[in-house]
Amino acid sequence: MEAMNELFALQPFTLAFVIGIYLASVALYRRTRLGLLHPVLTSMLVIIGVLYVLDVDYEAFRQGSFLIDFMLGPSVVALGYVLYEQVRLIRRHLVSMLTAVSVGSLVGIVSVTLIARWLGADEQVVSSLQPKSVTTPIALGISERFGGIPPLTAVVVVVVGVFGAVVGPFVLDKTGVRSKIARGLAMGSSAHGGGTSRAIEMGAVEGAISGLSIGLMGVATALLMPLVRLFL
Repeated sequence: MEAMNELFALQPFTLAFVIGIYLASVALYRRTRLGLLHPVLTSMLVIIGVLYVLDVDYEAFRQGSFLIDFMLGPSVVALGYVLYEQVRLIRRHLVSMLTAVSVGSLVGIVSVTLIARWLGADEQVVSSLQPKSVTTPIALGISERFGGIPPLTAVVVVVVGVFGAVVGPFVLDKTGVRSKIARGLAMGSSAHGGGTSRAIEMGAVEGAISGLSIGLMGVATALLMPLVRLFL
């Protein structure tokens, strides 16, 4: 166990381990095209399984994967290039997008708050769940600010992102949503990074709008959470 912890605490080894599993997952997904084999979901399950079998401490893995965690922020900023390519389209529909994201954020916060309280969760857990639809770096800051449990928030955000990436396109197709802007907004505002990665596969417009909605959702959630907590 100690030897494994020391090995996974080494950044070169852990980076190679995580990237290797992800690339293998991408190859599997491209070969099968099955939504349930989305690379993020497959990679997460394989990594968790390996760490569990080898009895590796989370702190050791966290130390070795620090660079991946650090790059979450810059990766979101990198979506700005995709947005620039669709800037004219965004300007034409900016008001409707702001409205949709604001309403979606409010509904998401209120619904998870009411459901969590109905199930008997305490306020610390509720605060951890409220930023579930926001990308990880922003969600962690919001959770900590309002007394939540950042590690719990991180897990919930990842699960929501993976779930949205897997079932989002299916739900949109079955409900007859054809607008590229609407599809992009739905994927980004409900499933943040995971949804955006899937939206990019749908098309350039969907990917750009989804990337924009990540930032808008973060701002809306940060502004609306204090109001929801005040009245609920």
